[in-house]
Amino acid sequence: MPGTVLELREVWKIYDMGEVKVEALKGVTFNIEEGEFIIIIGPSGSGKSTLLQILGCLDLPTKGEVIIEGIEVSKMKGPQLAKIRNQKIGFVFQGFNLLPKYTALENVELPMLYAGVPAKKRRERAKELLEMVGLGDRLNHKPTQLSGGQQQRVAIARALANDPAIILADEPTGNLDTKSGEEIFRIFEELNENGVTLGVVTHDLRWLEKGSKIIKLLDGRIEDIEVVRHVGNT
Repeated sequence: MPGTVLELREVWKIYDMGEVKVEALKGVTFNIEEGEFIIIIGPSGSGKSTLLQILGCLDLPTKGEVIIEGIEVSKMKGPQLAKIRNQKIGFVFQGFNLLPKYTALENVELPMLYAGVPAKKRRERAKELLEMVGLGDRLNHKPTQLSGGQQQRVAIARALANDPAIILADEPTGNLDTKSGEEIFRIFEELNENGVTLGVVTHDLRWLEKGSKIIKLLDGRIEDIEVVRHVGNT
C-alpha cells in the first residue's frame, strides 16, 4: 500500500491587511499519497497559489497542520523549513526560475550543492537527469541559449535532483507554446508512471486528463475532490 507523502489538516491561511482580514484558505483538509498525480484547479482568487505556498513549505498556515512524510512542518522555523524544502520537495515554476549565469548542468547541481552532495556525484546525477529529459546535448548551455520548453525541462531535472518526496509545479506549461507544452505533459506522465508523486496547480484544463486526483478549489475551500484513478491502476 502506498504511504501518505503530504497531509493537510484543517489548514487556514488568514492575511492581516490592517482593518481587513483576508481568509485565503478556510479549513482545507486532504492527503497526497505516494505515486499520486494531483491536479489542483480553480478560478483566480480561489486560493491555489496560497495552497501551493503551504504545500511547498514556502509559507506557514495561520492554523492547522501540514505533515510531510510523518513530519509536522507547520510550526517549523526558517532554517528547518529550508532543509525540508531542499530534501523533500522539488519545484517547477511557470517562469522556470533558472539562474542565468549558470549552465543547465550547474542549475541542476544547485539543490545537491545545498544538500552537501560531493561534486563528482552531483555532476554525474545532474548529467543523468538532463539526459533523461532529452537535454544530454545541452549540458553546457545557459538559459538564454535554450528555448522555453528546454528551460522547463532543465527545471524539471533540477526539481528531481535530491529525489524529493513530491514534485510541485505551478502552471508548468503556462509560458510555453502548444508543442513545448505537450513535451512537458509527456515528461510528467512518464515521471508518474515511474512512481514520482506529483502536484500541479493550474488553470490549464488539459491537465485534468493527466491526473489521478483532481482537487477543485473555490473561495479558499475545497469544492470537490475527484479520484480519477487509484494509485497503481491505469
